[in-house]
Amino acid sequence: MIEVLVVDDDPRVARINAAYTERVPGFCVAGTAHTTGEALAWLEEHHADLVLLDHYLPDENGLRLLRRLRESGSRTDVIMVTADRDVATVEAAMRYGALHYLVKPFSYSGLRAKLEGYAVLRRTLADGGLEAGQEQVDRIFGVLGSAAAGPTVLPKGHSEQTVRLVRQVLRDTGQLSASGTADLTGLSRQTAQRYLKLLERAGQVGLTLRYTGPGRPEHVYTWTGTDKDE
Repeated sequence: MIEVLVVDDDPRVARINAAYTERVPGFCVAGTAHTTGEALAWLEEHHADLVLLDHYLPDENGLRLLRRLRESGSRTDVIMVTADRDVATVEAAMRYGALHYLVKPFSYSGLRAKLEGYAVLRRTLADGGLEAGQEQVDRIFGVLGSAAAGPTVLPKGHSEQTVRLVRQVLRDTGQLSASGTADLTGLSRQTAQRYLKLLERAGQVGLTLRYTGPGRPEHVYTWTGTDKDE
């Protein structure tokens, strides 16, 4: 289980964020805090893999807490969860090492997308060994990018039902071409290709090229497991 510390000045909001977090498979809330001082004291006595950190705290702001964690050598990961939309705050959070920045108000699916992306990142890093080739590096940064993008917003003319269908066959098989997807779903090859590209842009599948002979290579799509249906 990924252990999470929820830090928010409003106890009601902290309870909501904690409840959202507990709904995501693989995550548990290890504690809550409402000030920077409480958060630091809690972290001195307990372990957390991840901190969901508000910026507006009554004693010191969240950026100051994030900076103190990094200066102390803490490797606890941080996702900022705040109503602060100031670009300077977003930039500072990035420079101090926050993995993501989620703007309030948000839905359960918005937080879930960030947490699921974080879980995939942890698995990717754990499976990578001591050194990473370019493909591994691209996967790591791709996971961060896809999670930062949040839930997919469908372009005009795309069906959520078809998206779910294509996701499901990719989950079941792990890897498919557009032709293979069309065969399993009953869609035309062109439609299958269009939805696969949509999922690739959303970071939910990976794309590789397969050379089977002379001519153009075949596009092969691999399920990355970064999204779950509600």
